[in-house]
Amino acid sequence: MSSVNNCDQWKSNVDSLRFCQADFPLFHNSYGFPTKTSIEEEKVQIKILKSYRLARSKYAAKIDSLELNRSLHLRWLIEGLFNPDVGYQSLDAAQPWMVYWIVHSISLLGDESLLDESRNDIVTFLNRCCRLDGGYGGGPDQIPHLATTYGAISALLTLSHEDALASIDRLALYKYLMKMRQPDGSFVMHEDGESDVRGIYCAAAVAYMTGINTNELFEGSAEWLLKCQTYEGGFGAMPDEEAHGGYSFCALAALTLFGQAHRCDLKSLLRWTVMKQKPIEGGFCGRTNKLVDGCYSFWQAGAIAIIESHLSKQNPHLLNFRKWTFNQQALQEYLLVCCQANRGGLIDKPGRIPDFYHTCYDLSGLSVSQFAFGADMVVGSQSNKLIPVHPVYNLTMKSITFANEYFKDYPFSLPTDVQN
Repeated sequence: MSSVNNCDQWKSNVDSLRFCQADFPLFHNSYGFPTKTSIEEEKVQIKILKSYRLARSKYAAKIDSLELNRSLHLRWLIEGLFNPDVGYQSLDAAQPWMVYWIVHSISLLGDESLLDESRNDIVTFLNRCCRLDGGYGGGPDQIPHLATTYGAISALLTLSHEDALASIDRLALYKYLMKMRQPDGSFVMHEDGESDVRGIYCAAAVAYMTGINTNELFEGSAEWLLKCQTYEGGFGAMPDEEAHGGYSFCALAALTLFGQAHRCDLKSLLRWTVMKQKPIEGGFCGRTNKLVDGCYSFWQAGAIAIIESHLSKQNPHLLNFRKWTFNQQALQEYLLVCCQANRGGLIDKPGRIPDFYHTCYDLSGLSVSQFAFGADMVVGSQSNKLIPVHPVYNLTMKSITFANEYFKDYPFSLPTDVQN
């Protein structure tokens, strides 16, 4: 089952480049009622087909020649870690996020020596972002926020070192999560802030990664999430909102951590998610009738990996296929051909500039698409293979294993005054 037609081989993908702009009605039709989205989609498809045409010319249609510019991306990431461009000043309240996006990208690319050299500086900076109440703010002296708390904890775990994990005050962190928890089981993103599926996922991921998850902390959370699944199959940000790839991932991943994923309509969710892979572009979009976006390479492909892992437990014969339901090859071609910036970093779609967010999630999606049920499927040179990613946490398997072993030696228990 695949939402991408005629893209099972590199040749079939590049052969679609015989279409010129005048041929677009063959594969795109607004039925006489063009919209802003349909017009923009045609423009994007033209740029993407041009990218495939250039790739076909450069590589002579030899898929083994496609290359992930690993060293270029690593140089760009390290430069950004210590000397971010002035354009990132708008992300002043997301500094732990940027650290996570960068260190996770470096981790996926497999150069651990770069992280070892920077580890002390990273831990020191993230400690400055941690408030006395246990949450992490968007920067030093900023109010704590669940999203940046998730980013900070994820970055610390990515370092896979005892010093990084020992810097986490788990009791204070637990108290902060309880403070963000609402009576209905949802979580606000910050004090007096909004409540949506991101809050539950960020809280759940942080709690389970650090071993501070309790039944009390997530009482009612699964029930609240189940109300967010829509008629389409995906999940909205909150009950009665439109299905969205990022929110669907958050809801599914949190339900998986709670051991409650079987209670949602997994088959409907799988169908909706698979249908977000674009038939011309090869990448995913985030919502129905929206444009392709590189970051959904993880949000959607990661969700599919989680869903199919659940379904394979119910139907073990699915393991015989050893492929994900989406077209892994088409996704990798999109990321390798259309999303690598010439100066390093990865992008949303052709015509955009690289940023740390899309670099992180493009690479994470590339990793998901390279491994399925233990079988490798790497497009291009074998040197393109990334480190396997854990689809629930979006950390490397190594980082999760190291954290599990570390926290196993330091069991978490609540003081009597906190229990009461």
